[in-house]
Amino acid sequence: MTTVQWLLMLHVTAAFLFVGGSVAAAILNTLAIRAERPSETAYLLRLVRGTLPVIGVGVAGTLVFGIWLWHEQHLSFGAAWIWASLVLWVIASALGGIGGRHQQNARKLAERLAAAGDATTDELRALLRDPKGNAISWLAGLATLGILVLMFWKPGS
Repeated sequence: MTTVQWLLMLHVTAAFLFVGGSVAAAILNTLAIRAERPSETAYLLRLVRGTLPVIGVGVAGTLVFGIWLWHEQHLSFGAAWIWASLVLWVIASALGGIGGRHQQNARKLAERLAAAGDATTDELRALLRDPKGNAISWLAGLATLGILVLMFWKPGS
């Protein structure tokens, strides 16, 4: 195998980790929003934390191996699809971090409520269904999807 083939394999593997971890986190978050008891919500949001190392390896790997591939394949420095992918990568990473803090706040409240009788409150429901917090997470997902589209389509190349 050539260096480019190895790098491509590692880049695609990292992309699977990034996307797979993000999808798992989104599913768990959606289930947490629909949970009826704070203990269930807290449990599901704790499971989201388990996806973070997978996402982190994917995020770092896609960047490192993607840039290395860019160099090894001698692609144009002005390749717009690569720059657009990098911008979307930054956006997805930033929004994912912000959305994660929102989920962390909901998890902490759910854990407190679970320990105090496991009765849900309007505050927890409002935090879980917060349109701004959820929109941030969904926008991170859309940015990730945009990266995938650019990686497959490669407009202009």
